[in-house]
Amino acid sequence: MAVNYNKLWKMMIDKNMSKTELTHLAGISTNAMAKLGKNEDVRVNILEKLCTSLDCKLDDIVEFVPDSRE
Repeated sequence: MAVNYNKLWKMMIDKNMSKTELTHLAGISTNAMAKLGKNEDVRVNILEKLCTSLDCKLDDIVEFVPDSRE
């Protein structure tokens, strides 16, 4: 399974929020934001901080998609 953060980017657009603003609001590192931008795995505590900051649930910002190899 691969991870996809397209829902996060859509939510940020809807809230008119930049990556820099969310990074500061959530208290996450720029490295964590860069990993999100590349659809790479991040620690659960990063996702928790994002959900708390955006007042949402995990499935509002993360989508798991099957690998094309499966």
